[in-house]
Amino acid sequence: MAVAILAAATTMAQTTKKSFTLNDLLGGGTTYWNLQPKYMFTSWWGETPLELTVDEVKTLKGGKSQTLFTAEALNTALGEKLIRSCTNLTFPYADQPLAKVQTAKEIVLIDFQKKAVVWRGAIQEGASELVWNKESRAMAYCIGSNVFVQKADGTRRQLTSDGDDDIVYGHSVSRDEFGISNGLFWSPDGQRLAFYKKDQRRIPSYPQVDITQRIAATTVDKYPMAGCETEDVSVAVYDVATDKTVWLQNPKPMTDYMTNLSWAPDGKKLYVFELNRDQNFMQLFGYDAATGQKDAEPLVEEKHPKYVEPLHVLVFLPWDATKAVMQTRRDNWNHLWLIDLKKKMYPEWHEAQGGGTTCDHVKTTLLTPGDFEVRDFIGFNEKTKNALFTGNVTHPLHHTLWSASVSGKGKMKLLSAGEGVHSATLSSTGAQIIDTYSSPTVTRKVELIQTKDAKSLNLLTAEDPWKDYNVPEITGGSIKAADGVTDLYYRLIKPVGFDASKKYPTVVYVYGGPHAHNVQASRGYYFRGWEIYMAQLGYVVFVLDNRGSQYRGLKFEQATFRHLGDEEMKDQMCGVEFIKTLPYVDANRLGVHGWSFGGFMTTNLMCTYPDVFKVGVAGGPVIDWKYYEVMYGERYMDRPDENAEGYASSSLLPKAKNLKGRLQIIFGYNDPTCVPQHTLSFIRACIDAGTQPDLFTYPGDGHNMFGTDQVHLHERITRYFEDYLK
Repeated sequence: MAVAILAAATTMAQTTKKSFTLNDLLGGGTTYWNLQPKYMFTSWWGETPLELTVDEVKTLKGGKSQTLFTAEALNTALGEKLIRSCTNLTFPYADQPLAKVQTAKEIVLIDFQKKAVVWRGAIQEGASELVWNKESRAMAYCIGSNVFVQKADGTRRQLTSDGDDDIVYGHSVSRDEFGISNGLFWSPDGQRLAFYKKDQRRIPSYPQVDITQRIAATTVDKYPMAGCETEDVSVAVYDVATDKTVWLQNPKPMTDYMTNLSWAPDGKKLYVFELNRDQNFMQLFGYDAATGQKDAEPLVEEKHPKYVEPLHVLVFLPWDATKAVMQTRRDNWNHLWLIDLKKKMYPEWHEAQGGGTTCDHVKTTLLTPGDFEVRDFIGFNEKTKNALFTGNVTHPLHHTLWSASVSGKGKMKLLSAGEGVHSATLSSTGAQIIDTYSSPTVTRKVELIQTKDAKSLNLLTAEDPWKDYNVPEITGGSIKAADGVTDLYYRLIKPVGFDASKKYPTVVYVYGGPHAHNVQASRGYYFRGWEIYMAQLGYVVFVLDNRGSQYRGLKFEQATFRHLGDEEMKDQMCGVEFIKTLPYVDANRLGVHGWSFGGFMTTNLMCTYPDVFKVGVAGGPVIDWKYYEVMYGERYMDRPDENAEGYASSSLLPKAKNLKGRLQIIFGYNDPTCVPQHTLSFIRACIDAGTQPDLFTYPGDGHNMFGTDQVHLHERITRYFEDYLK
């Protein structure tokens, strides 16, 4: 009797718990932030750790919170409401009590001890791409496609005047590939500005349609498709003192890629990673910033029969301007290498562990040896002369915080908890780190860590914000890839109120492409909110990172080279075979969903294995790789005329005839990443083949949906599975 009463009480407790809405679970939802783990906004003022709230800034020395200043007190003293939220403040000077406020109209430096404005600079109306240099207090920005510089005293200088839709200055190039995200680069002292120029005149305009006008019109979308003409990229350097601009004298073909611009600490040289059109040959060159003259020899060279992909800038040692840290996957894993610019080497080509060859013209030393990936390089401890980074040193899913000796002796030390996924911010000298992390058993923690001895102090242990909700069971595990050797990691979510005696419809969520991953050892194994919602509705959700995805090394990623989709689908089908062995999975009710590369995978799986998947929802899918952009497409597929068989086998147009189940394709009507031609060509192929996909579009949206559109999208996806899979 006692057992029965206990069971009844447990059941009653479960039924009284709340259920989630999509607004609770999606970033665009109205109640999303109410159900997120408590977050501590932190910053550094030199070696003083700070907590930033809306109303005040607190110091956290010794783990004790003490108010440094309040927004109200500063605004009252200043006589104007400059600070609307302290979470937006930064503290750019380690040795000065100055807080930086940036609004849409100005940048202001406030002495928070004297409660006075010490400098302010107006932001020109219409300015974009704005970068500010703390040493010179100068701004660089773009208006349209032209570059402007504004000195600390407010005087402005227009550097270019012929910018338009075809000639673009100061913006990112190469469609944000190769780690590029901006186009303006101040030297450390703010006396020189490097900036990009991209000439797009040879690239045709893809006709994006603007339906907001009375008569719909097309807008300019310069889209270089694989195998076609691409942009010409060049780099200029403007000298503030002389008011002159020089161009880097690069004798190589202009279609080569110039990426990861890095200034020498004294601002006299600019370093550029240069890559050929085939992306299989990389060189690191230095340029004289005063003349634009290129060094006679590169510093390092790398070749690979598949591809080389520089993604990170050089970072010079704070205590030695002749040495810098470079990130490369030359030995298969993304690692930190020390390059010594003063120690010349006889240039000889050598085989590298990553399958390519290298030629170093200066001495290079591996700082982080081992079969793991450096995820983020954080900086240096200047006193102990250690490099600090996060990486999956002990397990592919756990990205923890480490230090490595810059002496190159291979000594590494764990600084953080040994589990979970960590992100960190560094104090001015690198003596301390604020580390934020979560794991499958930790909702969120924030630790203050001394980087010399790894001593830590807890600043925050967040409670589970979902304790009053019906939360499904989330587990992680591994299976073997289709090669029978490689470990692949998955996330499995069981339905709320799981009953082992029942059989449940199951949805496979997939991405599968490079530069992304779906499974890691953070909270809930990196779950997506929609997966929780589906589990609440009675679905099993299965997510697997196949070969080709992120943070598993170059060989793992390059397994898919020239035949995107083939090996990825084989691995995903290994996952399907695994879940079919689970007694509670209904093998007759399998669905699949993914977006972008995942949309390509979803459509591919539906058409390649039409008797396996009953329902699919493909978002923003790539349909034919010859319609995709040059930089990404040619890296993984080569050019269409060089890999005709690969492009043909990966195209989904011939597979349209195989479609049997219910497939809904959803796309942004103005998608500049995976242009609508992909989806529309597949619909046409299905019409010609007599198959029946469904189609939905979001006018005015790009590659992804945000805000309320994001909630609407996931309502749409959910309804489709509810209608046809359940």
